[in-house]
Amino acid sequence: MSETAPNETPMNETPMDEPEPPSTEVKALDRLVGTWKVTGGAEGTVRYEWMPGRYFLLQHVDLTQFGEPVTGIEVIGNLRPFGEPAGEDVMSRYYDSFGNTFDYVYELTGDQLTIWGGAKGSPAYFKGTFSADGDSLAGEWVYPGGGGYQSTMTRI
Repeated sequence: MSETAPNETPMNETPMDEPEPPSTEVKALDRLVGTWKVTGGAEGTVRYEWMPGRYFLLQHVDLTQFGEPVTGIEVIGNLRPFGEPAGEDVMSRYYDSFGNTFDYVYELTGDQLTIWGGAKGSPAYFKGTFSADGDSLAGEWVYPGGGGYQSTMTRI
């Protein structure tokens, strides 16, 4: 039997530190919550909802892109690996019905949303602007070497 000094955690127990609240950058994505009709290079709907605790925003995707139906889910928030503090960037991982996994970095500045494919500053990105009433987001996906497409989301 091991002895534990007063106010000391036994070796087989880990104290639970009170987590920091969700970051301001993650909270700012609240304006995405809801269901949106997507038009442009991809057509269909996406729905955003908070996980309990509001540390992570979930996106549910049901689109047709390049003539193919695709469904997916994306988890968006600050990474916080085991035993480490939360990272600064708002990261995501997207999983789709074709077996793809894509990583993104989100940044919302004022009414402009930028989503980089892979790392922040990547040559693959979406840049869009929210309307004054917040019920639409219009922009363009840009791909390296040319390509991409216009995309508009309208709240439904």
